[in-house]
Amino acid sequence: MADRTPAEQALARSYTTGDGSTRFAVTELSVEHRPGGAVVLAYRLTVERAGREDERWAVTLPWEDSSFADVLASPAPDPERLQQLVHLVHALLEEWWDTKGNNRQSAKRGHRLS
Repeated sequence: MADRTPAEQALARSYTTGDGSTRFAVTELSVEHRPGGAVVLAYRLTVERAGREDERWAVTLPWEDSSFADVLASPAPDPERLQQLVHLVHALLEEWWDTKGNNRQSAKRGHRLS
């Protein structure tokens, strides 16, 4: 099994939203590299919110933006670009979480495990 790149390691870390209301506890991340620099990020995560039961989800995020292909593959990516990538992927996860109940396309990206 190949070692994870720094970008894959950063994307696999759990994090809490900026307002502190939701924590995305990443239990697994797989990254499927596709031709042309596209990737598919497949997460298994636990969503934690105060006063609510934790929810386990599997979420697939297609990433078609090849402008970050170098960051994803590099053994030593530019730290600023790496942070941009992480921020963008976190924003996609949060958008999925916030819209999955009323947006069919968002709903198709994930399914609840428990």
